[in-house]
Amino acid sequence: MPLEFEKPLELLAQQIEALQKQLVDHPELESDINHLKKQYDNLRRSLYSNLSASDHLAIARHPQRPYTRDYFSRWDPNWMELHGDRKGMDDPAMVTGLLHLGDIKVIAVGTEKGRSLRDKQQCNFGMPQPEGYRKALRLFKHAEKFGLPVVTLIDTPGAYPGMAAEEHNQAEAIAVNLFELSGLKVPVIAIVTGEGGSGGALAVGVANRILMMEHSVYSVISPEGCASILWRSADKRDDAAKAMKITAREILDLGVIDEVIEEPLGGAHHDYDLAAANAKKAVIKQLEKLLLLSGDAVRADRQKKFRDMGTFHEATA
Repeated sequence: MPLEFEKPLELLAQQIEALQKQLVDHPELESDINHLKKQYDNLRRSLYSNLSASDHLAIARHPQRPYTRDYFSRWDPNWMELHGDRKGMDDPAMVTGLLHLGDIKVIAVGTEKGRSLRDKQQCNFGMPQPEGYRKALRLFKHAEKFGLPVVTLIDTPGAYPGMAAEEHNQAEAIAVNLFELSGLKVPVIAIVTGEGGSGGALAVGVANRILMMEHSVYSVISPEGCASILWRSADKRDDAAKAMKITAREILDLGVIDEVIEEPLGGAHHDYDLAAANAKKAVIKQLEKLLLLSGDAVRADRQKKFRDMGTFHEATA
């Protein structure tokens, strides 16, 4: 499914396909096909090296982008899923389990959007309920008890805003996760794999190291929401996306995240295996460094990371 900015590529691909169908009867077309293929490759590289913030947002939201289960199953085909918040509910929008990253045993937690329409509805399109955050919290405490590092994957537009979620105290569930994550003595690595939206993302994102896939986005509010507030019109989404600095490279420059993970050309949805391998390599590299620290040093490192964010200027008298 081509995105809006990919339409020129689609037209070239259609021309190449049409000529290839005639190649048997007209072998002289081969040079024209090769010429178009070179044009296609050059245009593809040019497009993906000059993406706007809105283009990155479109790729981050691509319906074929790999989700949490896709990463977990490629990292460890024998990973074990753990269900429930132990208070009577199991939110499909939050996936948790045990898996191996190489020789390292980890607790894995991630938001899940779902692939089919039925799955998407069950997962609230990737927006966890309070029970999902409480399930994640149970696994954070499990990690602390058994000394296992935590890896979280973030791809959510935000926490589910429905009435039932509010009745079950969504804000409290997020706040407790922020508090508990900040005090863990085991390493925590967070990867933004698609959308990192608001407190719903931060509730599983208070980590020692925050990584972002190349075409993922991370923001306090969606560009559409920002545009609706500032300009009273969602039509200003592109302006909002540019002003908010939501892309991985911009956020790395701001010092909020620690690493940008390279994706296959065109986005992670073009090659799940390569995207998962790159993410796994980056996580292992960060974990190997953090596992050398004591528990107290790990906690202090995480707290210092968040205290150091932002720039402050004090006026002189």
